[in-house]
Amino acid sequence: MENLLNNLQNRDWLICDYSQELPQIAIELYLNFTQLSNPKIIIAERSQVRFLASFIAACAAKCPVFLCNPDWSQDEWEQVFNLVQPDIVLGISHNLPKSPISNSQTTIPNSIMIPTGGSSGKIKFAIHTWQTLTASVQGFTEYFSINSVNSFCVLPLYHVSGLMQFMRSLTTGGKLVITSYKTLASSQLSHINPAEFFISLVPTQLQIILQNPELTQWLSKFSTVLLGGAPPWDELLEKARFHQIRLAPTYGMTETASQIATLKPDEFLQGKFNSGKILPHAQIMIDNQSGNINIQSQSLALGYYPQLWENGENFTVDDIGFLDNQGYLHIVGRNSDKIITGGENVYPPEIETAIRKTQMVIDICVIGIPDKHWGQALTAIYIPNNKNISSLEIQTQLKNQLSKFKIPKYWISLPTLPRNAQGKINRQQLQQIAEDFLINN
Repeated sequence: MENLLNNLQNRDWLICDYSQELPQIAIELYLNFTQLSNPKIIIAERSQVRFLASFIAACAAKCPVFLCNPDWSQDEWEQVFNLVQPDIVLGISHNLPKSPISNSQTTIPNSIMIPTGGSSGKIKFAIHTWQTLTASVQGFTEYFSINSVNSFCVLPLYHVSGLMQFMRSLTTGGKLVITSYKTLASSQLSHINPAEFFISLVPTQLQIILQNPELTQWLSKFSTVLLGGAPPWDELLEKARFHQIRLAPTYGMTETASQIATLKPDEFLQGKFNSGKILPHAQIMIDNQSGNINIQSQSLALGYYPQLWENGENFTVDDIGFLDNQGYLHIVGRNSDKIITGGENVYPPEIETAIRKTQMVIDICVIGIPDKHWGQALTAIYIPNNKNISSLEIQTQLKNQLSKFKIPKYWISLPTLPRNAQGKINRQQLQQIAEDFLINN
């Protein structure tokens, strides 16, 4: 791992502000870390260079490291400090006291803790290692038949989607451009050849880019545009295809160190709509023709801090899906999002897709709220295309698209929907909004 530090000085691989400072900062931090006995390190650096230098130094020193979002709320930070009880905190000033309880939690040598579950209000850390992360890189390079990965990163480095772009470039000798999505959205484009790069986006970012002709043309020049973080909608995919964006919809999660299934860009442009085939480092098993997804993977996390999972255990996720005869993965929805209304099982993505196709909404989320008569009542929370559109007009359009029981009974118009940085909807918050709305109306 010490070779990491040596390699930094011999390579001109990082393209971002103050990139030349990275080797010196990493070496200074490494020397500090190695003087302590296996300190637990929290990294919440806003500076991209300081974040990467801290991460590299912690990994080289074989210290347990926790990647954190500097913008977490006070409550979330208290939760994290009580769980982690860190020895070193980088990037934020804090006045959170250490828990009076003695920290007897064991840590795994060389462990890398990546946050997940923030949108639910309960932050967990998936326990990874250098080996699980590099297994993901190896599966990626083998699947795309490349030796070196150049990445253009606009996603946060503390999140698995940003971290893995760094890991791919660092460990394969590729280049890494890091900029903020805000900078990108203002059309301040880096002087690189996009045809030599991968870029990763979440659906809401892609949606905004496709509204800007200059950015759309620029995006269409990329070798591959990985799309993940949240389920994309058909209209977005169709628009990307119309503009010849070399899109690669992916399926993966923090626990699998990013994608374990990906649709290749050529297949996307030929008209396929699915999550692609399984990458070589992973296996997916589905109990029935369509059911919960079970995962085995060399990139699978070892557990949630501080608990380890049992060796050889399948990782069963909440997602419902199926593999078709050609081995392509199709995601139907999430089991926990399933709504049972009048005895019928309903998955929100189907209804949301139908509502988007009316082109009367900018954004949409369908949830179920408790109902004495139906068990759960389908509720559509949406942003209308313009204020004159009534929910009745949308329902009229849906009559030929959906069975009657799948048409939402309640409609709530909002100016925005609560989504996190990865574009995932905060369903708990929407549930509360809906219940409050119906009580007051």
